[in-house]
Amino acid sequence: MISVYQLKPKFQALLRPLVQKLFDAKVTANQVTIAACIGSLLVALLVVLASSHLWVFWLIPLWMFVRMALNAIDGMLAREFGQKSNLGAYFNELTDVIADSALFLVFVFVSGVNPMLVVLVVILSLLTEYAGVMGPLIGASRRYDGPMGKSDRALAFGVISAGIAIGWLPLTWINPLLWIIAGLLVYTLVNRIRQGLNEVSNN
Repeated sequence: MISVYQLKPKFQALLRPLVQKLFDAKVTANQVTIAACIGSLLVALLVVLASSHLWVFWLIPLWMFVRMALNAIDGMLAREFGQKSNLGAYFNELTDVIADSALFLVFVFVSGVNPMLVVLVVILSLLTEYAGVMGPLIGASRRYDGPMGKSDRALAFGVISAGIAIGWLPLTWINPLLWIIAGLLVYTLVNRIRQGLNEVSNN
């Protein structure tokens, strides 16, 4: 299943020189992980406080790109520079869902958007990530299958936010788009469970 996640290796290759410099400066993977979460919470707060000015939604796609880079950097520091830890594994999973939830819940404050639909997307996102994390519990790998994984959600909400900011996306279109995202999340949830079960049965 096509997913933005499949582009991760090429993105990591571009970031590798920066990761080396951060390691040389004694920056740790856990520090990067926490910084990405705090940054997400601050961006979400800024957008909520200024949500009457639609241009502020530019902050979301810009931050999504920065956060995607930070998420890649913390993983590379952990794997390639011997910084893996059990605490880091907890930080990595928990901060991701905290940050995603904060950034998605911002859309509750957009005029005409159904708040319950936003909450539904947040809940489905949490369930999707939980299904991915459950892979190792049955002897499979951590599942990142799409079509609406973490990177795909970041792209989708980044595009929607940019459309709001420049006025090209009518606000009346947001609810239908959220329904589409919700449907893809349900498919992703089922897909991750199915792929995890298939992986175990084929081993």
